[in-house]
Amino acid sequence: MDLEQELLQEGIDPGLLREAAAFRKAHPAGEMRDRIPAPRFLYYGKEVWEEAAAALLCGENLLLAGPKATGKNVLAENLATLFGRPCWNISLSIQADSSELIGTDTFRDNRVSFRPGPVAECARCGGFGILDEINMARNETLAVLHATLDFRRVIDVPGYDRIVLDEATRFIATMNYGYAGTRDLNEALTSRFAVIEMPPVEQDALCRLMKREFPDIRDRWAGQLADLFKELENKCESAEISSKSLDLRGLLSAVRLMKKGIGADAALRMGIANKSFDPFERQLVMDTIRARIPKSIRPEEIFGP
Repeated sequence: MDLEQELLQEGIDPGLLREAAAFRKAHPAGEMRDRIPAPRFLYYGKEVWEEAAAALLCGENLLLAGPKATGKNVLAENLATLFGRPCWNISLSIQADSSELIGTDTFRDNRVSFRPGPVAECARCGGFGILDEINMARNETLAVLHATLDFRRVIDVPGYDRIVLDEATRFIATMNYGYAGTRDLNEALTSRFAVIEMPPVEQDALCRLMKREFPDIRDRWAGQLADLFKELENKCESAEISSKSLDLRGLLSAVRLMKKGIGADAALRMGIANKSFDPFERQLVMDTIRARIPKSIRPEEIFGP
C-alpha cells in the first residue's frame, strides 16, 4: 500500500503530507526500519487523519479514545507508517508494572545491568510507542510515564542512567471505555495527551474496506454486510445486545471463511454471533444476520465479477 498516495486520494491536506515527508527525511529510521509497520488496512476519516497528523507534527502525544470497532489501532499503525517511525506495541493490563514499561535488572557478563523495556527502547530510537488499552493499567504503573510524556521528555532509571527521548519519539495511547476492567485515567496523565474522540466507522468506509480486502466481493453483498454491521452497532447503542458481537475483525474473518467455501450463515455465526455466550443474545444476533444475509445464500453468489 502506498499510504501517501492513498491519503491524497482521500483528500487529506497535502501540506500535512509534505510535512510528514519532511519529518521522515529529517529522522531516518536506520537499522530500525524493519519495525516500521506495513499496514494491511487503511483508516478512513479525513478529519481524524488531519487532526492526528497535525498533533504529532506539533510534538504532541495522542490519546485515541472511543468504543469498540472504531479503528483506533489501525489509525495508530497508519500514523507510524506515514511518519516512517519504528513502532513498539505495548499492551497494558491490570497486572502490568513499571518494570514492564521501562525495563528491569538482568544478569549479563557476570554483572547486573539494565535491560530496557519497550518504552525505553522506543524513547532511545525515536519510535512511536502504541500504549494499547491504556485505561486497563493501574494509575500507579502509569505514573512512571509522567516525565516521559510531558515537556521534560526524560526517563530516569533508578540506579542507572537518565534516558532523554529522541526528538522523533511520540506515544499514541488507545482507550476503550466499554471493556470490563477499564478505569478512568487521572487528570495528570490525561493532560499529557492531545485527545481524539474516535467516531464510529461510516457505512461507506465499511463498504470500501470490504472491497479493498475482498476485491471480488459483489457490491450488493458488500453493502449488505456493511448494513449488518451498522445495525448491530445500533443495537449495541440501544442496549439490545452487548458489544461482544460488534466485531469488525470477526466480520472480516467471516468473509474470509466464505471465500474458503463455508456457507455465509455458518461463517457469520462463527465470526460474529458466537462471540456472545448468552443464548438469547446469540439468537437475536443470528436473527439480525438472517434478515440481511439469507441462510440459503451460497459463497459463489457473494463473490464474482
